[in-house]
Amino acid sequence: MKRIRNYLKEIFFSQKSQSASHVKLYGMSEASWGERNYSGFSEEGYKKNVVANRCISLIAKSAASVDWLLYETYEQNKILKTHPLLKLLNKPNPRFGGAEFFESMFSHKLISGNAYILVLRNGDESPAELYLLRPDRVEIVPGSGSLPKGYIYESGDKKRYYPVDKLSGRCDILHLRNFNPLDDWYGLSQIEAASYSIDLHNESSKWNQSFLQNGARPSGALIIENRASGNILSPHELESVREQLDAGFTGQKNVGRPLLLSGGLKWQEMSLSPKDMDFIEAKNSAARDIALAFGVPPQLLGIKGDNTYNNMQEARLAFWEETIIPLIDKTIDAFNNWIVRDFAGTIELSYNKNKISALSMKQDQLWDRLNKASFLTDEEKRTILGL
Repeated sequence: MKRIRNYLKEIFFSQKSQSASHVKLYGMSEASWGERNYSGFSEEGYKKNVVANRCISLIAKSAASVDWLLYETYEQNKILKTHPLLKLLNKPNPRFGGAEFFESMFSHKLISGNAYILVLRNGDESPAELYLLRPDRVEIVPGSGSLPKGYIYESGDKKRYYPVDKLSGRCDILHLRNFNPLDDWYGLSQIEAASYSIDLHNESSKWNQSFLQNGARPSGALIIENRASGNILSPHELESVREQLDAGFTGQKNVGRPLLLSGGLKWQEMSLSPKDMDFIEAKNSAARDIALAFGVPPQLLGIKGDNTYNNMQEARLAFWEETIIPLIDKTIDAFNNWIVRDFAGTIELSYNKNKISALSMKQDQLWDRLNKASFLTDEEKRTILGL
């Protein structure tokens, strides 16, 4: 374990921070946050947009909440209660527990379109610890075929190369990626797919904030009366009036405060145009598009104007069946083809669907149908239930 600690100190905890991004995502023009990379996705999509943030958090927490199961496939799918692999997944490293580790992993994948997991090994080459690599610090070295040559992890002034075996495809780094039609190596971020809706939602929020700062009412105009008589304000006087208005009549503390004018000035209030009134609906429409990109029913986010499902239970069921379960299945397939092969025996990783509360309605329906199926034996019913 001393070798592992020294390795971590060298690779992960350098003094300089890494600012360059190696994530190369194509196919979209620039919008309000400039270059589209992991930093831009994190800043504008995750940190500044409440809908995208909630979608990512909801998906990551839900997917990380499942209970791992490990089967001994040679002995008719016997469930193993204790095993070094289960211990590793439940406590990947001294810093993170299993739920926090996998929540971060799914969040990386949703933000970047890519997630990278590094395995550190004991002296006998058995897996000892798992660590997440920040996507913008990993560069894929392209190969001539379908496999990359390797991965380069860069943190500060430290670089480390992890080769990929040409025959088996084995590597100490597991790369989980979304499908990207325009890139053979890097995955497509859901934030990029929802980028224009995120831009619209962010700009609508800024507009609403400015609206509140200006008194939460339609803007107006200061009109100088009797301009023909030469009653015109100097630039200095105009600036003074503007400063007085900003200081005394804008912001939430000054809402409703009466405006007193003198010197031939008249306040002319202006009404909101129908175009301005559409901002609220445009913001809700953008929120629905963001939720659609992440596969989250808008009902679960409290977004108005979308009642596709009859109730919240149906919406949660659809969310799990169409978004969470496929995400978990792909992850488990990747783990079975990666780290599971480092352990002896014929074992297979899975998860417990019976403990997922959102699926209880469908499980109850299955139980009811099986109870009424008199032509099935008890053994056949148990097989259908996966027992």
